[in-house]
Amino acid sequence: MWRCETFPLYARLVRYGFRKHATYVWAALAGAFTNSVFGILRAYILIALWQARPGLAGYDLTDAVTYCFVTQALIAPMQLFGGGLGLPERIRSGDIALDLVRPAPLQLWTLAEDTGRAAYLLLVRGLPPMAVGAAVFGITLPATAGQWAAFLAGLVLAIVVSFGWRYLVALSVCWLVDDRGVAVLSLVLSTFFSGMMLPLRIFPGALGDLAAALPWAAMVQVPTDLYLGTAPVLPSLAFQAFWAAVLLGLGALATRAIRHKVVIQGG
Repeated sequence: MWRCETFPLYARLVRYGFRKHATYVWAALAGAFTNSVFGILRAYILIALWQARPGLAGYDLTDAVTYCFVTQALIAPMQLFGGGLGLPERIRSGDIALDLVRPAPLQLWTLAEDTGRAAYLLLVRGLPPMAVGAAVFGITLPATAGQWAAFLAGLVLAIVVSFGWRYLVALSVCWLVDDRGVAVLSLVLSTFFSGMMLPLRIFPGALGDLAAALPWAAMVQVPTDLYLGTAPVLPSLAFQAFWAAVLLGLGALATRAIRHKVVIQGG
């Protein structure tokens, strides 16, 4: 009975996260404009690269341009530049103590809100760059319903993986107090190893194998390959599900740990 009652709670939290970020519609639209402009610049760079090296990384020129705009669309939902969670501020202020006594686990509560945030930003900041890419360059769309389903499943798992990583970064404030150093490290890792800058298939040798095996690849590279239909569906989804389970498991352990150690800056 308790479990049945919690489902509407999480649904309301998803809706709350969506509406909370919908308040800042002009900021989201400005971000969509910025993503679109940088998408055009990136597209021209990739066009030059693929004209010099046709078939690089197994993509043709259209795939490369499509890759550019799909990854631009994923920046905000995946929160690749960090943040998106209010936990660091609540830890420093001591409000985290109230969060820990809520009638739902802190991790699931925060995940539900973050899912609403990701859904809103996918619509407002994700779709415009895709539309610009389609209008200016012409990009491909998934060819079949199965390919669409695989992409959507990969997108959901990518959001969970992204949350799992950012949740761990946020909880580090309990031990480090100042999270700026960890946030910068997270920014570098997320942008370089996710496939945001360049497809991970371009990375040479052992570096490419390592990058493809890390959790950040599950945030951008894998869902984009599922969109393009250039990756095997079941192994790709299994890879994402593995990292989602690992990061959520680590997050659950960290949540348990902060119940015994809550650091409040200044007192």
